[in-house]
Amino acid sequence: MAKPAVTVTHWVHPEVEEYLETFCEPRLARDRRMRTPSEWLAACEDVEGLMVFMPDFVDDKILDRCPRLRIVAGALKGYDNFDVDAMARRGVQFTIVPDLLTIPTAELAVGLTIGIARKFGPGDRDVRSGSFRGWRPTLYGTGLAGSTIGLLGLGKLGMAYAERIRGFGVTLLGHDRHPPAESEGRCLGLQLAPLDEVLSRSDIVVVLLPLTEETRYRIDADEIAAMKPGSLLVNVGRGSVVREEAVARSLEQDHLGGYAADVFEFEDWALEDRPLQVLPELLQNHEQTLFTPHLGSAVDGVRREIALEAASQLEQFFSGKTPDHLVRPAKG
Repeated sequence: MAKPAVTVTHWVHPEVEEYLETFCEPRLARDRRMRTPSEWLAACEDVEGLMVFMPDFVDDKILDRCPRLRIVAGALKGYDNFDVDAMARRGVQFTIVPDLLTIPTAELAVGLTIGIARKFGPGDRDVRSGSFRGWRPTLYGTGLAGSTIGLLGLGKLGMAYAERIRGFGVTLLGHDRHPPAESEGRCLGLQLAPLDEVLSRSDIVVVLLPLTEETRYRIDADEIAAMKPGSLLVNVGRGSVVREEAVARSLEQDHLGGYAADVFEFEDWALEDRPLQVLPELLQNHEQTLFTPHLGSAVDGVRREIALEAASQLEQFFSGKTPDHLVRPAKG
């Protein structure tokens, strides 16, 4: 019996290729550049499976091009770019990797928190400018010890961040519509509070929310205005949870002290009105911003394990089993 054809939209480790070859005929990306949907769709019209990554999206238009498709395996955790209901209507199953991205993303969030507070970006540029001649009383930042950090989102990522940042001697406030058990928060020294209290009391607010209809632009001009003057904002959730235009305006007005982000509005393909690039005003603000190019899970060994886990979902499906991490449609 012929093995099912599976398109892998982006580069994967050799170990993942070898695993895929044991149960399917993989069509592989041979370099690490980003592929557009039109590129990977060219290898999809007769495939039964897809392995997709964060830059990709699947909707009715994509599904129209893939009439034989039976399963989409996401090497990802957040799936706002994937229309689960559209897939379900056509009998296409969809899986994710729910756990492996949490710890590396929490680590990066800690790094961005320290980096924006201690002015790593301007400091790096100062040294590289050639004018650095030793210590001088400049670039005084904000220490973490004794500060109050507000966490927006207390799922696995929020709790992992709390566990790692608490060692810096901070006060932790947290808000989530579905908060963790009180005992779990208490063991991390986490105080649950309403959103307005988290915003008004925190020296640093960290966004750890997925993108949903409810969380889109959860941090907008009013929420930023409610933050302390000079406070810092860090976003490692999804780009469109924070309105970048409101951030840029607040930085220009010297209300918000700094903004660090690993995620950006333009990445959220599922939104028809998304911008096409990072807001230029943010990119031009070199002194009050710190950005990384969506590196949340960019740990080599972790990315290998994520792709292997996505491949295992494909193997389970094609062997007649129900995949472990199947996402159920919201409707019907």
